[in-house]
Amino acid sequence: MTDSTVLLHGFTGSSSSWNPVRKALGAVGGSVSAIDLPGHGARSGEADPRAFSLATTLEGVDASFSAVGGQRNLVGYSMGGRIALHYAHRNPDRLDRLVLEAASPGLADERERAERVAADERLADALERDGIEKFVDRWEALPLFATQSALPEAIRAELRERRLLARPSGLASALRVLGTGRLPSLWDALPGIEVPALVLVGGLDAKFLEIGERMVGLLPRAYLHVVPDAGHAVHLERPDAWAGAVGDFLGRPPRLDHD
Repeated sequence: MTDSTVLLHGFTGSSSSWNPVRKALGAVGGSVSAIDLPGHGARSGEADPRAFSLATTLEGVDASFSAVGGQRNLVGYSMGGRIALHYAHRNPDRLDRLVLEAASPGLADERERAERVAADERLADALERDGIEKFVDRWEALPLFATQSALPEAIRAELRERRLLARPSGLASALRVLGTGRLPSLWDALPGIEVPALVLVGGLDAKFLEIGERMVGLLPRAYLHVVPDAGHAVHLERPDAWAGAVGDFLGRPPRLDHD
C-alpha cells in the first residue's frame, strides 16, 4: 500500500507553487502530486464553464489520488484549502488527513457573500480589460502579501514570473465560479467533518489566524499550528517550518532537499 498526498495551490498559483516543499514530502515515501486547479497553470487557457464548477473540480481532485488502500492526504493553501475543505465535506470516507494552510470555510453572512461576489466580478472584469501585468501589480500590492517583500529577490522574481504566465480569462473564470462568495459557506458543516485536520497559519497573518482559531474550535479532530515570522503563504516564506509541521502531521518526518 502506498500513501497518496495531493497538493492544491492558491489563486494565481499553479502546481509549481509547491516546489519549495514538494521534495520534502516526496523524499520520505509515498506518492505526492500537485495539480493545477481550473484556470491556473497548464489549465490557464480553459474556456468551458463546466470545467470550473465545484463538482468537476472535486472530481479532478479525487482522480489525482493514486493510492489504493494507502493513506489519502489532501493539502490545500488559501483557495486550494477552501476546495480541500469542500472535498472533505463531500467525501468523508475517502480521506485520512487534511491540511488547511491559510484557508477559510467561506462567508456565512449572505450580505458579505453578495459583496464579495460583486468585488470578485469587478476584479475579473479588470483582469480581462487591463491584462495580466496590471493585475499582478495590483495583486502583489495587497496587504495580505506584504510579508513576502522580505523574501530574497530571486524568489520574488520567480513568483512574479509564474503569475505573469497566467491567462486573464482563466483567472477571471476561476474568480467567478470558485471565488469565496460563490462557493457555499461550510461554517455550519465543520462539526461534521471528522477527518483529522491540521490548520496551518502564519503568525503574521492576523486575519487567517483568527479564522483558523475559529475553525479548530468547530472541527472535531483539528489541530492549530502557528508558524512564527510567516505571513499568508507559509510554504513559501518558511518552507522548513511548513515541511516539519505537515510531515509530522502526516506521519512521515520530512527532510528538505536544498540542492
